[in-house]
Amino acid sequence: MGIRIFNRTARAISLTDEGRLFYEAVAPLLVGIQDAAASAVGAREVVSGRLKINVDGTFGHFVLTPRIHEFTERYPKVAVDIVVRDKMGDLVGDGFDAAIRFGFPENSSLKARLLLRTRVLTCASADYLARHEMPGHPRDLEIGHSCILIRDPTTGRPYGWEFVQGKEAVEINASGRITVNDTGSLVAACLGGSGIAQLLELYARDMLASHRLVQILPEWADETFPLYVYHHASAHVPAKLRAFLQFVEELTR
Repeated sequence: MGIRIFNRTARAISLTDEGRLFYEAVAPLLVGIQDAAASAVGAREVVSGRLKINVDGTFGHFVLTPRIHEFTERYPKVAVDIVVRDKMGDLVGDGFDAAIRFGFPENSSLKARLLLRTRVLTCASADYLARHEMPGHPRDLEIGHSCILIRDPTTGRPYGWEFVQGKEAVEINASGRITVNDTGSLVAACLGGSGIAQLLELYARDMLASHRLVQILPEWADETFPLYVYHHASAHVPAKLRAFLQFVEELTR
């Protein structure tokens, strides 16, 4: 073809930009041929193969892995490799079929599909609230309260705190002595009574329903955070990936 596909060194092999484009175009077509062959011979289950999925810890730990058995039971010829990462990274170079990430999409050649917008809830344990006065306004959190902060992997700094009520938005200087870098630690610290945390409704609602956590300032909970699924932009989406995308939409309804 007259182009360089790989960069080769003594220690590693990586795709060139041209090789990456070639892979994105060809890989789905090869899977499509497999799907067509299976259909032509009358196979009962076209959805087969291995899926490699890139997820952030929040979605992976609290939403996907607790219910992934439903997908593998529905499609017994599919194996799923779930990789939890702070950042999406290189989907093509690392061989991922899809990625599911919270936050707004960055410019790329990938196809991004919005799954949902989940509310940001402010929560604390009953034990913490027994030791501290219930705040009546977002500004009350700046004095006499301990906030559990989570670090943004992109910037390295803790996420800012914002409270939204209708068209009114209030940003506060949330502070505390505990900063974590993953949602599991954030939830554990909040459940343990270490302070107040901002959690996503998608996974916090079960903890609120079981009274393990208490929502604070519920009237200031109109802020939302998006969840996107990413995959290679192609006219042909493999059957195994189509099935997985449908399953993820079911999980987030």
